[in-house]
Amino acid sequence: MDSFPAYFPLAGRKVVIAGSGEPAEAKARLFEDSPATVVRLEGPEAFAADAYRNAVLVFVGDADEAFVQAAVAAARAAGALVNVVDRPALCDFNTPAIIDRGQVVAAVGTGGSAPVMATLLRNAIEAQVPEGVGRVAALLARFQDEVRRALPVLHERRAFLRAAVRGPAAEAALAGDMARAETLLRDALADGEARAGGVKLLSADGPVELLSLRAARALGTADVVVIDAAADPEVVRLARRDVERLSGDEAAPDHLTALAREGRQIVWLHAGPVAPATLEALAGAGVTVDTLPIAEPDGRRP
Repeated sequence: MDSFPAYFPLAGRKVVIAGSGEPAEAKARLFEDSPATVVRLEGPEAFAADAYRNAVLVFVGDADEAFVQAAVAAARAAGALVNVVDRPALCDFNTPAIIDRGQVVAAVGTGGSAPVMATLLRNAIEAQVPEGVGRVAALLARFQDEVRRALPVLHERRAFLRAAVRGPAAEAALAGDMARAETLLRDALADGEARAGGVKLLSADGPVELLSLRAARALGTADVVVIDAAADPEVVRLARRDVERLSGDEAAPDHLTALAREGRQIVWLHAGPVAPATLEALAGAGVTVDTLPIAEPDGRRP
């Protein structure tokens, strides 16, 4: 990872854009619907350090090189983080290609080295992200404390939220009916039905490019990942960094059964056949065992 992506909260924060013309206007358009206070600076006013004081981000864009250098010096004197349009060497951070869905924001960056590539990737991802997904995130944010109180155990809370983002409440939010979405989510939380865990088997011989979308999603949302020693490291990297991990030797049937009965979703990355005796023991204990497809059903790569 050559650069670290980070998100800056904008509510109540100050963003400064120094310069004129299309470079500055393009940066200003990024913040049109944001809760930030955007300050525009042109001419000599951009050369005073006080103008940048307490700014969370500063963007400098202008065709005049002398203006750029003076504005950057003033912003740095104020201790601000600076991005200079089309001048990576002067930047403290780079502006990624952004997918804006309100409370859901995705970004693709190339460290300033290939912005055209970032834009192409952004367009491909944007087509897969529904317009209303930000409303789903806003719904979950409003219920965050309520969900935590009702489901204090982390894996139970994750199981509920996994179901919620694919359930009727999310569908109502996507359609823009937030009142119905809130009612449905509150009803689902009140129902409190048991959430069954299970074991999903995934052949992890690699290569990672052949993994189906279903397999990648299951791995990314698992509560527990069992990792055989010979599993492809690139496949293993798809698991969350904070997920509970077990080695193949630690995957005793009684332990997996106990985890599944707690509602845990377990993905077993196996590099070779799982012992039939283990599968029989899990089935005998009533644990659901599924095999995740490696490739998409029609044979295409995801």
